[in-house]
Amino acid sequence: MKSFLGILLAASLTQAQTIDWQKQKSEILEHYRDLIKIDTQISNETKAVEYIKKVLEAEGIPTKTFAQDPTRANLVARLKGNGSKRPILILAHTDVVPVQREKWPVDPFGAVIKDGYVWGRGSLDDKPVLAANLMVMLLLKRNKVQLDRDVIFLAESGEEADTTGVGINFMVKQHFDEIDAEFSLTEGGGASIENGKVVTMNIGTAEKVPARVRLVANGTSGHGSVPRQDNALIHLGAAVEKVGRWQTPMRLNDTTRTYFEKMATISTAEKAARYNALLNPASADAAQRWMAANEPASYSMLRTSVVPTMLKAGVGANVIPSEAEATLDIRALPDEDIAKFYAEMGRVIGDPAVKIVPLPATRPPSPA
Repeated sequence: MKSFLGILLAASLTQAQTIDWQKQKSEILEHYRDLIKIDTQISNETKAVEYIKKVLEAEGIPTKTFAQDPTRANLVARLKGNGSKRPILILAHTDVVPVQREKWPVDPFGAVIKDGYVWGRGSLDDKPVLAANLMVMLLLKRNKVQLDRDVIFLAESGEEADTTGVGINFMVKQHFDEIDAEFSLTEGGGASIENGKVVTMNIGTAEKVPARVRLVANGTSGHGSVPRQDNALIHLGAAVEKVGRWQTPMRLNDTTRTYFEKMATISTAEKAARYNALLNPASADAAQRWMAANEPASYSMLRTSVVPTMLKAGVGANVIPSEAEATLDIRALPDEDIAKFYAEMGRVIGDPAVKIVPLPATRPPSPA
């Protein structure tokens, strides 16, 4: 988080200021933990906004809140520059994905420090960036930095799930003048750190496009004591296994090709050989099989990915369901023809009893 905070400050300053990082460490850790303690499971983002608002306004930084849903507010704070350059926007989302508390060894909203780490839902996505942005605003204000551009801080709701458009879609459509900037810094890209040292700083040039679908299987309902060949669950289970084991085609683009080329120059000899092997059609298959087992995130970068995430079926243990469904989380490469991809998925499943039902798009395609 310190490295990200430093990057944001460096991007915002016109005059270098000396920051006592050791002194700031306890403060940013406090804000980080406090934000994790606020339960914002795809709702209640207003509670996090209220916390940020209180901290900023206590130091004389004005804020504005904008809400389509009063429980899911967005916050904007602005430090004025001299106007010689267009503003920079720093943003982070306040919501987190749902929690199964019984699966956690600690309170997911306790921000417990254990084994040298802060444990909690949102501890990686996206409360550290939220805390870093908050500290950027505080340090710029305290150090009376003479800015050549406005610095805008947006704490947005609904990044994880925004089916009703409460977050960035709402801000862009209804309040774009509040966040209009030359460029923004946010999550994504990131850094790789080994032994406390930053090894790489990654830059995102495009994003995969979420394209979620439901697989729906229909069959004849009946009593659980009488097996049926057209049991919807049997058809769905077979389809989920086929899709889950489907190795979609590897497709390098300019970004991923450059990424693995550069990674090969700074990695261990073994990893460098794997990365270089990806670039050679004769050895790419073996290299990507290794990545699937050892570097799943890198493996995913190479293709449009499909992951089964949810199942729904049945009303009772002794009743054969007439319908069963699975949700698939698809992350499509920017240039993927999604209609053709669905058609190929249908061929992989190969069962007319299973239908592919696309869910509404949650965001526009990223530039290829």
